[in-house]
Amino acid sequence: MDPRAVQISATAEQLEAIVYDAKGLVPAIAQDAESGQVLMMAWMNRESLQMTLAEGRMVYWSRSRAELWRKGDTSGDRQFVREAWYDCDGDTLLFKVVQEGRGACHTGAVSCFFRAFGDS
Repeated sequence: MDPRAVQISATAEQLEAIVYDAKGLVPAIAQDAESGQVLMMAWMNRESLQMTLAEGRMVYWSRSRAELWRKGDTSGDRQFVREAWYDCDGDTLLFKVVQEGRGACHTGAVSCFFRAFGDS
């Protein structure tokens, strides 16, 4: 395992607290562990969540391709887990990660959140 990755040992009770939508998915936010910048939001299913926690590397569910995808397998822009959180309702996940490569966004930007509303 990459030294930047941390395996997370979730309890059965914690995993059961996660609320998936009708398609079996839950939103997962990736945040830079050092800067706090929100990098991206993607979807996870039970399997991708369990793989992420076990491997210490972000694994998502692609809705468009209907398959698991390990962030960075093709781009080299991998994400290594440092911390994993779930919100009060259990319906949103937050991962603090170390981002490798150019960034998290498929456009080449560091973050997917580079467009602001208004005049800013």
